[in-house]
Amino acid sequence: MELLSNLNIQLYLAAYLIGSIPFGYLLAKNFAGVDVKQEGSGNIGATNVLRVLKQRDPALAKKLGAATLFLDAIKGVVILLIAKMLGASPSTLWTIAVLAVWGHCFSIFLGFDGGKGVATGFGVLLFLLPIPTLIALAAWAVAAKTLKISSLSSLIALAALMIASYLLYPEGVPGIGTHAPVWIIALTVLYKHIPNLIRLFNKEEAPVA
Repeated sequence: MELLSNLNIQLYLAAYLIGSIPFGYLLAKNFAGVDVKQEGSGNIGATNVLRVLKQRDPALAKKLGAATLFLDAIKGVVILLIAKMLGASPSTLWTIAVLAVWGHCFSIFLGFDGGKGVATGFGVLLFLLPIPTLIALAAWAVAAKTLKISSLSSLIALAALMIASYLLYPEGVPGIGTHAPVWIIALTVLYKHIPNLIRLFNKEEAPVA
């Protein structure tokens, strides 16, 4: 029990548990009566919420898709803000960021299944690594506009973020002197996109209309 009284451990648990909240699943289930884990790609993220609900109610689909995107992006940032106000070290903040992404990707509330980690990942990275993340978001916007494939656009943005991070901070991200947590987040997102990569290879990945 003494372990749980440690502030860092409390922050880490909060990051994982709040990151685990499957907002897309909950919103679609409660406001549209749809289980997004059983339809479309089976993903709980904003893209699948939008794709599945668009067939039933386009206006509601846009609202719930936007709400899912916002909530998934902000849930890791909330704990980071609290931790920073409490004077947490940069290494603690980066651990919180990783755990928030892991919570989303491997949610305890969904039997350690979850989303792709894109929105949550970019949320925490925008907080901790703003310039490379803004570059990545610009790359995502261009790719999404031209390719209209959400998964591929996200992976292009992820590659842009890694390149920008190394170009701007060749000795490691500020405060910790390493790119390790960025790599952990990137590899987690990439791992969760393996089914998308297989569909892309087989030319079966559906574009976002």
